[in-house]
Amino acid sequence: MEYIKRAIEDVVERSAKTFKCVLITGARQTGKSTLMKHLYSNVKQVSFDDPFVEEQAKNNPEVFLSLNEPPVFLDEIQYVPSLFRYIKQSSDSRNSKGLYYLSGSQPFKLMELVSDSLAGRVAIIELPPLSLRELMKSNYKTPFLPTIEYVSDRNKEAVKPANIWNIIHRGGYPEMQDPDVDWAMFFSSYVKTYLERDVRELAAVQDLDAFRRFMVACAARTGQMLNYTNIADEVGKDIKTIKHWISILEASGIIYILEPYANSALKRAIKTPKLYFRDTGLAAYLTRWLTPETLATGAMSGEFFKTFVISEILKSYSNRGLDYRYFVSYYRGKDKKKVKKNGEETYEEAEIDFIIEQNGILYPIEIKQSSNVSADMTSAFQILDKIPEKKRGTGAVVCMCSMPGSLRENVLQIPYWFI
Repeated sequence: MEYIKRAIEDVVERSAKTFKCVLITGARQTGKSTLMKHLYSNVKQVSFDDPFVEEQAKNNPEVFLSLNEPPVFLDEIQYVPSLFRYIKQSSDSRNSKGLYYLSGSQPFKLMELVSDSLAGRVAIIELPPLSLRELMKSNYKTPFLPTIEYVSDRNKEAVKPANIWNIIHRGGYPEMQDPDVDWAMFFSSYVKTYLERDVRELAAVQDLDAFRRFMVACAARTGQMLNYTNIADEVGKDIKTIKHWISILEASGIIYILEPYANSALKRAIKTPKLYFRDTGLAAYLTRWLTPETLATGAMSGEFFKTFVISEILKSYSNRGLDYRYFVSYYRGKDKKKVKKNGEETYEEAEIDFIIEQNGILYPIEIKQSSNVSADMTSAFQILDKIPEKKRGTGAVVCMCSMPGSLRENVLQIPYWFI
């Protein structure tokens, strides 16, 4: 299959000129090894997926590193955590940059190991699944922000995909972009490998059948507020176990936990986070939406579209090497807002699907799986005006509209393919 150019390539190359070590993290099958082979084809590669190589590195790390002099690419480094201290010693004894290229599919575990051993010596870069920009072969790299300036700039080369539901259903793993790869077989193998290699070996979970049921329960709740009790009842495990298992899914890049916006001025805010799958293809497989057509017209189509949009926004930041976790959130509160449903007025809890914070400005975003949207859908945005030390910036409804436009002053409609 033809190599798909990754938006993060220049970030990796720049980091290798600045740091002695570069660590590429991300879930399984996001293309970490392929990216490194493409960028550094002349650098020796060693993979710890090979049990013999893993054993050699664990039993005699000093000899192993002496036989694999830098520059060297060490793949699936999470299987040999004891090697980090020796990589530190080797790095400290040399003045060159770009000595060790590391990759692994346990992001949080790796960051913990790195912070202990390689602090100040390593650039940590998260490689997400392929973004819509990458699939459409776009060179646009600016992170998404719902402003007039961004939309005007993006309009120069934004391309609408022929069928967005094919993309949402297939997901963003590079191997799935080969039309000859069978969707069900790929994800069946993916889940099996993930359970046996990551969950059993790295997280010491023994009841893999229960964990599989847990993954299905989480996939069925993508885009929803995280209710540990509800999941525990469905899976038949206690809440403590479910919380631990959620942390495993998050640590291995399968899900993302979107935290609620917190500020003392918002007295009625609900403090429950939301759960989002990082790859819509995997979520569709686990919830048994077997075709793009059934997914597009099914009961979960709204949640899947929202999951896709939020994932694309996050990718636009992580592909610039930015840690988005500290400036994105959502809001839901007990403030009642008036809405019209079926021609009748009713009241419901105010909610803002996504908030991006930059330079003291809050940019609220509503996400709708519709081509016709209205300013009424953004009435909750005004809640952010209650925060004295923050300013509300331009808001937007990201939707399936055919072109960007203004819904009212300071509120835009933006097509999903402008992300």
